[in-house]
Amino acid sequence: MHRKSRPTARRVALAASAVLTAGLLAQVSPAAAAPPAPAGEPTGVKTVSTGWTIPWGTSWLPDGTSALITERDGFGVWSVAADGSAKKQVGTVPEAQTTGGEGGLMGVAVDPQWATNHYVYVMHTAAEGNRIARMTYDGSSLGGYKVLVKGIKKAKYHNGGRLAFGPDGLLYATTGDAQERNLAQDKNSLNGKILRLTRDGEPAPGNPFGTLVYSLGHRNPQGIAFDPQGRLWEAELGDATRDELNLIKPGKNYGWPTCEGNCNVSGMTNPKKTWGVAEASPSGVAVVDGAVYMAALKGERLWRIPLNADSENVGSAKAFYVGQYGRLRAVTAVPGAKALWLSTTNADNNGGQPDGADKIFRVSIG
Repeated sequence: MHRKSRPTARRVALAASAVLTAGLLAQVSPAAAAPPAPAGEPTGVKTVSTGWTIPWGTSWLPDGTSALITERDGFGVWSVAADGSAKKQVGTVPEAQTTGGEGGLMGVAVDPQWATNHYVYVMHTAAEGNRIARMTYDGSSLGGYKVLVKGIKKAKYHNGGRLAFGPDGLLYATTGDAQERNLAQDKNSLNGKILRLTRDGEPAPGNPFGTLVYSLGHRNPQGIAFDPQGRLWEAELGDATRDELNLIKPGKNYGWPTCEGNCNVSGMTNPKKTWGVAEASPSGVAVVDGAVYMAALKGERLWRIPLNADSENVGSAKAFYVGQYGRLRAVTAVPGAKALWLSTTNADNNGGQPDGADKIFRVSIG
């Protein structure tokens, strides 16, 4: 009996230890091991508006009832209701010109305080170069043109052109290198940069160099968007080898023309993701449901890049709608919904389709 009692005691002790260990694991393991919730993927596409000619920029009114859309070569600004109805031209942008390539009327941004100030901002090519201008929109017509920034060099290609308001209430703008690649590294030039400015076109307080310049070393950035953490993501057309998705921080140098894609040069900031130019050539970007969505021109697809809220790493990129809709230009989050508006620019020089051939789609995100 004495020999049997000792193993029994050990078994009791081991069992008690196992129960205690299991209890502790039950308390700590789920939180420690739980993977981040996966971002949704596109679940469906429907056409919401047709008859467009190179719709370049899209910006929603703060209440989400309608959006303003620019046409690059016609210089018109249009209003479209959230369901795609009530398409109406509300004005044109004075002094806008084409470059016979990628210039013209490009980005548009509705002021977050539009309900009280009625401000709308546009970026366009003019006689002396590219400009950022402010206009007023009363809900039916556009007017009151005022130049805020000029002196941004223009060229047939590489004009940048995207506008977006940040969560800080300031306006961000992308500029291309105007086919003069060394301008991207020149801190005294507005080209090859991301700019950050006030509603009156002044350098935003806290800008890293005391000028309009927020970041430098960009070739032809055409997409910017903020994530829920307030981080700024940027899509950039490369030259011959690599297109980029960058996480933008003030004062950082993103490498062009010293680097295209990743490099090990001191002082340069590497992209978070790169692509071959044939599968991307990106334009607009938007952030929805934990992922960056990036529209591709030459690549004729919509890229989805998952984001990590707790780190600066991004997940594996996945392509959707490859070759189905042609060249994709603007991708814009729909307010209050897990959805995107996605526009084609097949009526441009590279698309070869006639005027009026472009469309706007609504993409649902599951």
